[in-house]
Amino acid sequence: MIDTEIQNQLHTALKTYFGYDSFRGQQQDIIENVLQKKDTLVIMPTGGGKSICFQIPAVVLEGLTLVISPLIALMKDQVDGLNANGIKAAFYNSSQSAEEQQNIIEQAITKEIKLLYVAPESLSGLENLVNEKYISCVAIDEAHCISSWGHDFRPSYQQLGFLKKQLPNTPIIALTATADKATRQDIIEQLEIPHADQFVASFDRKNIELEVRPADARAKQIINFIKKHPGQSGIVYCLSRKNTEQIAKKLNDNGINTDCYHAGLSFEDRTRVQEDFIFDKTQVVCATVAFGMGIDKSNVRWVIHHNMPKNIEGYYQEIGRSGRDGLKAKALLFHSYADVIQLRKFASGASNEEVQIAKLERMKQFSEATTCRRKILLSYFGELLADNCGNCDVCKNPPKFFDGTVIAQKILSTITRVHQQEAIGTLIDVLRGANNANILDKGLNRIKTFGIGNDISWKDWQHYIIQLINQGICEIAFHKNNALQLTEFSNKVLFKGLKVYLTHPVHITEQVKTTVASKRKTVNSNSLFERLRKLRYRISLEENLPAYLIFNDATLKEMERVRPMSESEFLTISGVGQRKMEVYGDEFIAEILDFMGSKIKKPKKTDTHLVTYELYKSGLSIEEISVQRKLKAPTIYSHIAKLYADGKDINMYDFVSKSDVEAVHKAKIELESPSTLKEYFEYFNEQMDYFKIRLALSVVDKDA
Repeated sequence: MIDTEIQNQLHTALKTYFGYDSFRGQQQDIIENVLQKKDTLVIMPTGGGKSICFQIPAVVLEGLTLVISPLIALMKDQVDGLNANGIKAAFYNSSQSAEEQQNIIEQAITKEIKLLYVAPESLSGLENLVNEKYISCVAIDEAHCISSWGHDFRPSYQQLGFLKKQLPNTPIIALTATADKATRQDIIEQLEIPHADQFVASFDRKNIELEVRPADARAKQIINFIKKHPGQSGIVYCLSRKNTEQIAKKLNDNGINTDCYHAGLSFEDRTRVQEDFIFDKTQVVCATVAFGMGIDKSNVRWVIHHNMPKNIEGYYQEIGRSGRDGLKAKALLFHSYADVIQLRKFASGASNEEVQIAKLERMKQFSEATTCRRKILLSYFGELLADNCGNCDVCKNPPKFFDGTVIAQKILSTITRVHQQEAIGTLIDVLRGANNANILDKGLNRIKTFGIGNDISWKDWQHYIIQLINQGICEIAFHKNNALQLTEFSNKVLFKGLKVYLTHPVHITEQVKTTVASKRKTVNSNSLFERLRKLRYRISLEENLPAYLIFNDATLKEMERVRPMSESEFLTISGVGQRKMEVYGDEFIAEILDFMGSKIKKPKKTDTHLVTYELYKSGLSIEEISVQRKLKAPTIYSHIAKLYADGKDINMYDFVSKSDVEAVHKAKIELESPSTLKEYFEYFNEQMDYFKIRLALSVVDKDA
């Protein structure tokens, strides 16, 4: 049991570094388990707060927390976030020079950093560091990668069993968002932590709306969907590289800022695409499933699956990349039998083919469900939902059944007459009476049921046949060129009066309409939230830091609602810690005050500026002030500009040349006093730094 003093320490760290007043769900129990040096397995959905489960112990423990992570991008993202929160962290991987790697090892030995991220392939370079003299905890992120039962097996993870042998008294915490019972057991066995305490959080991401649609004119549907969600970040997952490029082109052709991501791109191009998405420079990425793993970008508002995923674990993890901030998000999946056939081919011949096919079957059942989708999704992970969720397409638009016995009999009779040798497409052509080459060559235009269903569209016939397959009334023989076969139920429908109930297909006619509601939404683009979002984006460019690492959307929404106008009020906002208040508080409070109007008396400048001023007067340089205050140089320059505007005794020409001031003055006139620094930045062809523009403007504005 953890004593009260340690518990207080945990809550203080949570507020100081992460800005939260209380732990969520099982977080505190998990953290206390780790601090008691117990091995721990954590199954927690994306956005559930897994990282805090090892980052808080890292702050409290004396030594180093070693974090095993599968991707370089994941490491950089988390390390940037930790450093932004005031927690010293670093990563060690093959992208660094030998000198950089040695410097990081020295920082770990001298306890200058609290967390060190490393890929399993790079662990050999830390051989001298991996001992209990330095390591206090080992965290293994994306732990499902260790198991061949998992959906993203990586052989390099299987070497990690040596860690427990080498660090027998050090707690190991393994974490993943997706693992069924077999995978959990495999993780424990592979890591040689048989007595690990298991914490399985709820898999229910209530904020994500689930929807499945038939794969009819997918590109058009995707374009309409995105235009109904203007400015929102999203990911379109595709089955192939070619798909990513084709869809990205169609979106760009329709004015949607899109890029594609797949393994065929160079490392540099993949990095650029990912960085542009993280920094909100690209709205949409069309990608294969490797994209997004470990990215903590919290403002992804939707995920679309252009093709059906190969298993529920992959689907769940991918939709979990949306709505990480807890705000509303949407997951749209397109389903077709062509995807099922393609995925079965991919699984054919694999060492775990039987497992892959079984998982694919469950995914197919989810896609074709006529009952609450969230119930199906949660039950897969062993969690039962008592009531329907009310936030999936089935719950919002329950299917209506009709007597489809005659339709079923036409289908089954045709299967019989083509001798159970034809696939869905050919069968539909027969039913509709198509006179194409395939039908004529095989003589299928001469059978009795030819043209018997020409009053029903091709897509509708496909919809009905798939329902018969789902009900077991007929089946696909994948080993016989996907031919449709009769089952034991077929005769009951044809000859023994068994009734068949079907649903009509849902035809999506999604259009972007200018309604009263959408007009209100347009007017609302000048809301306080949008102004705070623009301020966050500008700061992110200046500091070269992803916008969501400054504050996530949920935190901005709370600022909009509460409207804090002092440091003490600002600190009450969830997601605002001491560090972020000191670094960003002034600018966000000023923006809120400006939005509220000039009638509100603004508070005095906060102490953080005065501290910078005292250090400046003592003769320290910007770099020295930055190091002493543990703030980035752009933030110190921001303080200098504001202090100068307030009339403090500062020689601005120590920081910016007269020629720069003159150039900015000229730009201001030509640009007609733009409202953002970005416009100046672009005016100078990105050749003048943001901080110089800001400093020069402070001189121009004061001299005006």
